[in-house]
Amino acid sequence: MEFQEGLMKFLIQKPVQNKKFCERFTETGNGKNRWKISFNGSSSSTVSKPQTKQPPKEFTCPISGSLMADPVIVSSGHSYDRTCVQACLKLGFTPPLMDGSAPDFFTVIPNLALKSTILRYCDKCCIDRPIPLDSDSAEKLVRTLMASQEEKPRPHNETEDKNAVVSEEKELINGVAEYPGVKFTHAATELNRRPTHSYSSSDESVATIGSTPPLPLATRPSCYSSSDSSEIETLNPNSTEEEEIVAKLRSSQVYEIEEAVISLRKMTRSREETRASLCTPQVLSAIRSLIISRYSSIQVNSVAALVNLSLEKVNKVKIVRSGIVPPLIDVLKGGSPDAQEHASGALFSLALDDENKTAIGVLGALPPLLHMLRSESGRTRNDSALALYHLSLVQSNRTKLVKLGSVHNLLGMVKSGHLTGRVLLILCNLAACPEGRAVMLDAGVVECLVGMLRGNDLDSEVTRESCVVALYGLSHGGLRFKGLAKDAGAVEVLKKVEITGSERAREKAKRVLEILRGRDKEEEGVDWEELLDSGLVSCNRRRLSCGMDGSGANSSEF
Repeated sequence: MEFQEGLMKFLIQKPVQNKKFCERFTETGNGKNRWKISFNGSSSSTVSKPQTKQPPKEFTCPISGSLMADPVIVSSGHSYDRTCVQACLKLGFTPPLMDGSAPDFFTVIPNLALKSTILRYCDKCCIDRPIPLDSDSAEKLVRTLMASQEEKPRPHNETEDKNAVVSEEKELINGVAEYPGVKFTHAATELNRRPTHSYSSSDESVATIGSTPPLPLATRPSCYSSSDSSEIETLNPNSTEEEEIVAKLRSSQVYEIEEAVISLRKMTRSREETRASLCTPQVLSAIRSLIISRYSSIQVNSVAALVNLSLEKVNKVKIVRSGIVPPLIDVLKGGSPDAQEHASGALFSLALDDENKTAIGVLGALPPLLHMLRSESGRTRNDSALALYHLSLVQSNRTKLVKLGSVHNLLGMVKSGHLTGRVLLILCNLAACPEGRAVMLDAGVVECLVGMLRGNDLDSEVTRESCVVALYGLSHGGLRFKGLAKDAGAVEVLKKVEITGSERAREKAKRVLEILRGRDKEEEGVDWEELLDSGLVSCNRRRLSCGMDGSGANSSEF
């Protein structure tokens, strides 16, 4: 026993990595414990095996390649060592992920569970616990990674190849507010048809499609304007020019940064290939830091360049995942008027992709977009309204808008005649959710819509259709809607629309009238005398059978 106690003290105090022997503890069949000691040299496989064993990839930092001393989780779900993340932020570098997307290093969460697992792994495998890197070493690692990324050719991305062939756009109104044959004068470069292959901003493509029905809503921001053909030929960059732009975007000289963002804006204005090739993690990381620049020219041109990049369908999700939405929201809250104009256009363009709608709403874009509806700039108002329309196609964003009190604000805009057509589209989406219907019924939307249909001051047939579509959405509100609609005189107005309105307006008006008439038919089909008689008989029978005359309902009062 004394020998075993002395041996235990020796094992605890002796460093594991320098020990000259490996111990094994066995239990004999008779229940007695026995120590077996085998002395080995430093070259023994028993000692060296834990040291040469490669740790799991989940425990190593993708940047340093070593065990993480202080792991943190980024928005993509991956874990990095905190020191490496700080070095990336300092150098303005974002390492690309395997799928080609870029993680957001601006928001990190300590991964305490992974940290404790790594420590247990080290203790179990008899290896040293990881020591945090100093900032200089981390920066050297990041610089080495940056150099290797710049030397590598652009990786082939199957997802981009699949998305390169753009199929027909999903129905913008999802069966609620589709307006064939109607065109909003949204922007000079607005597409006039649903594209079957790819978007084109050339004058020739627009001129040859006049016979096809135009899109009901624009698919490009108001602030976007295409270049003429001469610019297209001279602004096709090569790889050297692209590297120079990235270097200038990261320059410490203000004039170089300004030249770079202006050049980037011109290069991405017209050519789809250029927009796709320049939407890289390095470029997006540089733009993200410039969007909140205190220099107005840099801020405006960087956001405008981002608008151009966002026009490509394959870029939209990539841009949102790069962490650019929060800076855009900051611009809406406190940027220059020109920058706000481009920021609202960028959010509108990004909101066209279904994968971005929920993320943009979660990141907090809805309140500033609602505020921008009151902007002095017409382009800012238009793009903000369209962004809200597309974002409100998602249930989670509809609920957020209702909780933000948007219904009363939107209704006030409709009554005052500001952006009536587009605000009505947002109300149509809000009427599709129970929370929105309840608030809209309380706010007097039914009376307002019926009054607009009754008057002759509607600016277009589109507005008339929107009113009817909104009423159709509210008609699912049950008896509450039926009572409000009848009080407002909706039956008479909808009968007129059913005769004189457009095809879609007539269809929706007919459905609302069927809902309103359904209650009347049900009430007319009820024989109230028979119902009362049956009620009296059944009530008397219950009282007689129970022998409790005073406990039943008072039929005379009924």
